[in-house]
Amino acid sequence: MRNVDWTLLSLAFLATVAIASYGIAVAERSFLIAIIATVVLILSFRGAAIYRKKKLVTDND
Repeated sequence: MRNVDWTLLSLAFLATVAIASYGIAVAERSFLIAIIATVVLILSFRGAAIYRKKKLVTDND
């Protein structure tokens, strides 16, 4: 069994919550929620990319 990479898991969870927040933003007709969700989504994707580049994560760990 592989070890869980908690940093990537938490960044993936943040991205999932941000994408789900778009639905909330549409339902509430809130541009503020949509902007916050976009910022969180971008930061989580960039954070994951930087983390992978720094750690050199591969599929064969």
